[in-house]
Amino acid sequence: MKFSIGEKIGFLYEKGGGTILRFDDQKRAIVLDETGFERPFLETEIVRIHGTEYNMDGYSKLLNDDETHSEAKFSVRKEQLDGNKKATDMWEIDLHIESLLDSHRGLTNTEILMRQMTEFRSFFKRAQEKHIQKIVVIHGVGEGVLKNEIRMFLAKKDNVEFYDASYMEYGKGATEVRMYVSKNHYNR
Repeated sequence: MKFSIGEKIGFLYEKGGGTILRFDDQKRAIVLDETGFERPFLETEIVRIHGTEYNMDGYSKLLNDDETHSEAKFSVRKEQLDGNKKATDMWEIDLHIESLLDSHRGLTNTEILMRQMTEFRSFFKRAQEKHIQKIVVIHGVGEGVLKNEIRMFLAKKDNVEFYDASYMEYGKGATEVRMYVSKNHYNR
């Protein structure tokens, strides 16, 4: 990937971005970050910014209504819920794009977000179908766009409660979801 002087970039492994000022002898990009400091980065540590306007309003309906089914990898753990003596399954999914795709090179932020939401919706639907009572969604910290989209989706669901997952176990980048079986479920 070839970057140019004056190009706006984002940091791949941390929040923020800046503008490329020059390149040094070791082919590192010297970036003027958002706080006014010059910092060196390898080309593998930065990403091209495709636009400065990030408005998901037009995509939210598509992101939250699509019911496509995918085969995202997730883990299952046994956990005791609410003092029950019997351990039940707790499902966990990591939505970091690196966990979902072998390569996300060339994808825009919007395309990445749409892929993550597709995986989340499919995961959520499977958990509901299997009557899983607790899921944990690892979305990362970043700018909070994925977290907000996930929580907007969950807010529209009945018999669902969600909140930040355990900080000790996941840091700031995960949401815990509790799903309750409605009383009408047994009266079918």
